Amino acid sequence: MTSPVTQKRTLGTASSLTVSALGLGCMGMSEFYGTADEQTATATIHRALDLGVTFLDTADMYGPFTNEQLVGAAIKDRRDEVQLATKFGNERLPDGTRVGVNGRPEYVRSACDASLSRLGVDHIDLYYQHRVDKSVPIEETVGAMAELVQAGKVGHLGLSEASAATIRRAHAVHPITALQTEYSLFTRDLEDEILPTIRELGIGLVPYSPLGRGILTGAITDESSLAEDDSRRSAYFPRLNGEGLRANLQLVDRIREIATEKGCTPGQLALAWVLAQGDDVAPIPGTKRVAYLEENVGALGVPLDADDLRRLDEAVPRGAVVGDRYGDMSTIDA
Repeated sequence: MTSPVTQKRTLGTASSLTVSALGLGCMGMSEFYGTADEQTATATIHRALDLGVTFLDTADMYGPFTNEQLVGAAIKDRRDEVQLATKFGNERLPDGTRVGVNGRPEYVRSACDASLSRLGVDHIDLYYQHRVDKSVPIEETVGAMAELVQAGKVGHLGLSEASAATIRRAHAVHPITALQTEYSLFTRDLEDEILPTIRELGIGLVPYSPLGRGILTGAITDESSLAEDDSRRSAYFPRLNGEGLRANLQLVDRIREIATEKGCTPGQLALAWVLAQGDDVAPIPGTKRVAYLEENVGALGVPLDADDLRRLDEAVPRGAVVGDRYGDMSTIDA
């Protein structure tokens, strides 16, 4: 297997950012996916850096606010190794109350300063608008983000869950380096319009949930596979509950068969598929445990040829997955 340390990818052609081919989503270290353990999470971040996984993803809303503090503390002595990404826009109160999506220019500026303080850094390598505020013209939001670049507080700009039309409007104001959106064998909607658009504009793709929130690893076999306090057990994730889960597990069985032939785990095969979608794609599978991180890194050593990709397309046809990816899709910019 090629040393993961040597595997890099470039996001964006107009304003290039080189990151590790595989990133690390840090959200679950603080919230949503069961009980948090700061010591274990910190060990996972340190192991990631040792393995060459240097593209770290967080957001102010995770915790809320505590995930940025965790990540900042973990990289304090290794900042120069890291490509650090965070997000603003999903506004929350310290008690976790969700205020809504906020893309107002004054909020952009204050949110960035707050993130810099919590992270303990003087600049953010990649700063995303977490969700598009449909009440504020994207030109105004990105204009404020561009001011952060000019001030040296931010290196590169990104959007998350934005439509093709919004991406074009944003990119006309300031080069957008990366689009973060859900992409996996189970979620391929962006291939119709969004992926061609960002490739036309020279924008990189950062897929989140490339393992389908864990179902593609094969570790979820029924609802009881998840802890009682794991948000994936809620109706907010229809694919992981009831009939949706039972139908989708049959698709996972097909992936498992191919993975066995390839000598890898289902999760490694699913990640290898995402990595094979282009050199402008840098997925950020999330985990809070070293063992799962190491398994994910193993995907970098799983080669897929045209026949492998064809078989996976046949095993999980587009549209075969049962259930929406979110129970409430109203915050997605379509």
